[in-house]
Amino acid sequence: MTARRAVRADEQSGRRVEKVGGIWRVGSLEAARQVLRARHQTTQAGFTAEFIPQGRMEHRPILISDGPVHDEQRSQIARFLAPAVVEERYGEMIDACADRLLDAVGVGGEVELHDLALHYTVEVTAEIVGLTHRSAQRGPVARDRAVRAMSRRLVAFFDQPPFDLSRKDLGRSGRQWARAAHKGLWPLLTFYLADVRPAIRERRRNPSNDVIGHLASQGWSSTNILVEAVTYGTAGMVTTREFICMAAWHLMTNPALAQRYVVAGARERLAILAELIRLEPVVGHLYRRTCAEIVITDGGVSHTIPAGDLVDVSVRDANADPLAMQDPLELCPARELPRGVRAAVLSFGDGAHRCPGETLALLEADVLLTRLLARNPQMLREPSIGWDDLVSGYELRGMAVVLDQG
Repeated sequence: MTARRAVRADEQSGRRVEKVGGIWRVGSLEAARQVLRARHQTTQAGFTAEFIPQGRMEHRPILISDGPVHDEQRSQIARFLAPAVVEERYGEMIDACADRLLDAVGVGGEVELHDLALHYTVEVTAEIVGLTHRSAQRGPVARDRAVRAMSRRLVAFFDQPPFDLSRKDLGRSGRQWARAAHKGLWPLLTFYLADVRPAIRERRRNPSNDVIGHLASQGWSSTNILVEAVTYGTAGMVTTREFICMAAWHLMTNPALAQRYVVAGARERLAILAELIRLEPVVGHLYRRTCAEIVITDGGVSHTIPAGDLVDVSVRDANADPLAMQDPLELCPARELPRGVRAAVLSFGDGAHRCPGETLALLEADVLLTRLLARNPQMLREPSIGWDDLVSGYELRGMAVVLDQG
């Protein structure tokens, strides 16, 4: 029996450690953590990192950089996402954003949850990254219009042809590459002109305590700030949006879980959300390229991975490793896990590239879901599940709800 809903029909699960078609497939939690923590022996190979040219950029985006440069970038940016900072500096803003969006739906109002979650996560991310400027701060109507426009530009980045990381050309035809360039460059240009450039100019005139303000103060070029803003903007929007929809789907179709969530304190609610994202990780696969030979073990069996090989860490498998936990496909908040393993397991990664936004993502989800459930939402239509190659994760679309209380 399984409570997991995001299951790919074309994906073979249950592999622990084996080489298939030239790629190492790792689904063992023990071995997966070893791969992700082999910081000096592997480099980032997911998110098409190996196909992004350095070009004129002095700074490689933090998501795909490695080594000392990555460590320095991460240490400087981490202060904006530290748990205490998130709650103290952004807590009221996040609360107000959730209330305003739900108030706009109103009693008896119907809303597509993926749209609501999109605008919510984009507004919160924009505030933290610094993608705000005077033209977007002229009252709630203008702000809402600006957020919706930014949301469309960020979503456009993901309207891309499919690809296969196991192939040198990503498995794309020449026509698909041309389409990818067109669909990527135009949103990038409009995002820069409408959102990033005004924010940079404002922060160079009036320094501010956000990511763009920090990068501008460090003398980063507009090109480098643009790429970093895209990285944070899309990462903050895409993964949190999908998780909010998935968590709402579970809560609204599991009355016992919803009742427990509604009456629980903050700590228990966050434990429920951590268990939900363990069961339903948004990013299903993490990829690394070995730059030196590494030896990983699974249950006492050793495997040697030569330098230059591609490793596919299956987060969905590792998060449900039956040798690491009991009833792994059931929903069990505060479940017993191996020593040193976080409640969300590998849903936010591990090692040098572990997502620094875990606290923010769970807080965002908790704030919106708490307020949503307080309005007695009724599901009109369950979502359909699609898949996105860039993050190797699910997309939930078409989930319609109506609010019974204001």
